[in-house]
Amino acid sequence: MSNDRITEFRRGDFRFPVIDSGPLDGPVAILLHGFPQTASSWAKVAAILNDRGIRTLAPNQRGYSPTAAPKGRRAYRSSELVADIRALIDVVGGPVHVVGHDWGANVAWTIAGQHPELVTSLTAVSVPHSAAFIKSLVTSDQARRSWYMLAFQPPKLPEFMVRRRPAIFDKALRATGMTREMVDAVHAEILDTAGLTGPLNWYRALPFTDRRGIGRITVPTAYVWSDGDTALGRAGADLTAQFVRGPYRFEVFEGASHWIPDERPAELAQVIVETIESTGDAQATGR
Repeated sequence: MSNDRITEFRRGDFRFPVIDSGPLDGPVAILLHGFPQTASSWAKVAAILNDRGIRTLAPNQRGYSPTAAPKGRRAYRSSELVADIRALIDVVGGPVHVVGHDWGANVAWTIAGQHPELVTSLTAVSVPHSAAFIKSLVTSDQARRSWYMLAFQPPKLPEFMVRRRPAIFDKALRATGMTREMVDAVHAEILDTAGLTGPLNWYRALPFTDRRGIGRITVPTAYVWSDGDTALGRAGADLTAQFVRGPYRFEVFEGASHWIPDERPAELAQVIVETIESTGDAQATGR
């Protein structure tokens, strides 16, 4: 494991900012953010994990920083997103514990499925295993919940609408459970910096997803879902167990919205700590 602080990592010509905190000699957890947030969305959870002796690395993923925002939707297909995080693991030294929320959970599931040798444990938040999600599209109301994925597909139009009518975008975010402070962070950290095109290209790259899927997960896994999530229903959450072969824990946070790391940081951090400890990796210190 690297004993130096990591402020950024490189992959090709791209530079990805990283928030590296906690004891340098602690077990490493990589925290992957979702849409439309950045690494800062993990601040509350990271602080608790750091106090428990865990080192956390939270990168701004592809498209969320001006220094790593390639053009074209093919640059955002799953294989590229995973390769970015593999580059970070190479820098810090693996295997590591991987934690992801929203789109970050999708990347985390994929890394654990395709490269289990790099992952000691997986904690996925909100988003289920991709095969469970696909199955839920035809067995539940998930297709209705996922309408926005189609709305984001046209090039330039969503960005134009957000610039022209930002209040509508803000209202949509508030409807999912975001606070005014969280919406302000979206503007400051995304809309006013790298812009919305890179983050939206994650959705636009979906047609180029590897049809072979990510397979069943063999590493120790915890999956956290909340019953107040407007984007992701219970069906995909329940189906996920079918696609995990390793030790598996499913937690439902009642009364929480989609934004679990912001709303329930202490509860989520406890699940992460217990998942890490279940692997026999350095016990949390409680300091």
